[in-house]
Amino acid sequence: MTSQIEAQAALNVSDAEGDEHAIALAARERRRRRKYLVLFTQVVVLVIILATWEFGTRFGLIDPFFFGSPTGIVLRLADWFANGTAYGPFWEQVWITLEEALLGFVFGVGSGVVLGVLLGEVPFLADVFGPYIKIVNALPRIVLGSIFVIWLGLGLPSKVLLAAVLVFFVVFFNAFQGVRTVDRNLVANARILGASRLQVVQHVVIPSAMTWIIASLHVALGFSIIGAIVGEFLGAQGGLGLVIATAQNTFDASGVFGAMLVIGILALAAEGLMSQIERRLLAWRPKSTSENNIAGI
Repeated sequence: MTSQIEAQAALNVSDAEGDEHAIALAARERRRRRKYLVLFTQVVVLVIILATWEFGTRFGLIDPFFFGSPTGIVLRLADWFANGTAYGPFWEQVWITLEEALLGFVFGVGSGVVLGVLLGEVPFLADVFGPYIKIVNALPRIVLGSIFVIWLGLGLPSKVLLAAVLVFFVVFFNAFQGVRTVDRNLVANARILGASRLQVVQHVVIPSAMTWIIASLHVALGFSIIGAIVGEFLGAQGGLGLVIATAQNTFDASGVFGAMLVIGILALAAEGLMSQIERRLLAWRPKSTSENNIAGI
């Protein structure tokens, strides 16, 4: 009798494991189908937009002088890649903007995290420097960019500084708020166990605020590219912003859209890389309700 009960229990366990495996496979298949459906829909939307744009210019419904055309954009980009721009090879202009944006992103994120954690942990410093940070944040970025050009000239430093300023405020406020929302019970428990102030910040505060900080990086990445482009518009010796400004001055709509397309591709690639980094850094985080609902579609 006992052996029969054990055999039945083992059979039930096996059935349960088989059901869980089948559910996991079904969920994985649903996610795969949804991914392909989203990709297919995105391609269809893009094709419709480009086809409407192209046929509109060909049949006189859209003025290509002001709006360009997909064909004109492709021809302009092909010419830039083959023959370069007025300021040198096109790849060199792309690299100049990318270098400015990446350096600004690194400096802006680093300073934003450090000062956000510092002011979040020391209320006295937050009270002292809070009004000054709000004043600088309220200033139009184009004004700051003009000042940076006067200070640092038309080279790389002024563009990096402007991009870093744009990134700094996004990351700073998220890091500051993330530190302020840390569970004080965790901090108290660490203190009871003998952790120093620095150890509490390193092992409790920063990991707890990491979700806030990483969430700001997606926005900060776009702002770093914007800062580099705006800085190049204000004055530069090279870069995509200068290429766009030149195309604008010569009423080359296809050139403006072509450079914008390259910027969009760079931003999309950087966003994909940032998503991969986020998954690795926040692998410990349980899926949110919305993510679980998407997986179940």
